[in-house]
Amino acid sequence: MGENVKINYAKGCNIDSFSKEGFPEAISAAKKSDAVVLVVGSSHKTCGEGGDRADLDLYGVQNELVEAIHKTGKPVIVVLVNGRPLSINYIAENIPSVLETWYGGMRAGDAVANVLFGDVNPGGKLTMSFPRDVGQLPVTYLERPDFIGSGKGKYRFSDKSPLFPFGYGLSYTTFKYGEPKLEKTSINTDGTTAVSIEVTNTGKLAGDEVVQMYVRDDYASVGRYLKMLKGFKRITLKPGETKTVSFKLGFDELSILNQELKKVVEPGTFTISVGASSKVEDLKIISLTVN
Repeated sequence: MGENVKINYAKGCNIDSFSKEGFPEAISAAKKSDAVVLVVGSSHKTCGEGGDRADLDLYGVQNELVEAIHKTGKPVIVVLVNGRPLSINYIAENIPSVLETWYGGMRAGDAVANVLFGDVNPGGKLTMSFPRDVGQLPVTYLERPDFIGSGKGKYRFSDKSPLFPFGYGLSYTTFKYGEPKLEKTSINTDGTTAVSIEVTNTGKLAGDEVVQMYVRDDYASVGRYLKMLKGFKRITLKPGETKTVSFKLGFDELSILNQELKKVVEPGTFTISVGASSKVEDLKIISLTVN
């Protein structure tokens, strides 16, 4: 970082403690700094096999520490070190920058520093959804259309959508998706086609984007999910660069397990969704007909 950078470190609190003894020192360190990197999360004591929890909030007084540091008015970056999705509503609503690191290895600190200082442009996507509350579980993008309010409904007093959806992830650059195109808009049950879409880096930095394709059988003989991930590709784009990403659509992508427990492709229409995450607003949609 160089000799002109001074680090003001304070522990704040232990992960598994309810003591606020370290709060004053942490607040003082934050006030003396230009920006704050606040590391919170879990450990083997609060997250692991055979040890369930009654909630998924940050354990102990960590969330109160986040609030106290945020109230100093200093720019805050939260680094999450955790082994499971957490319900981090306060962080999501008040902290503009959140870096999910999970449990890293011995060089995790170097990797985090490279991302925070912009030497590496992050391009990862979530492999699971983050809930707003433990009462929301199970929270997944795999929803059935017969679930009342699926995709946009609410619990009696809260939003049922995930805090962060499956496939979600930000970059230091931005990407724009074009409209999807089908190689053939109509195929037979034993046929194949492909869907393609243009992705453009509209930002000022080179970056990676994970393009995702979801498929739904609109009128299947058995209950199906609103969408299922059937393909993804990671691409690297320079500023202003556009690439075309294609996905095959055939038996593996369109088949279902019918009532006789046989994998078949049934005639009908299929909704093909391509985009940046499983969130409806992040997807571009096109319809395929199977005869």
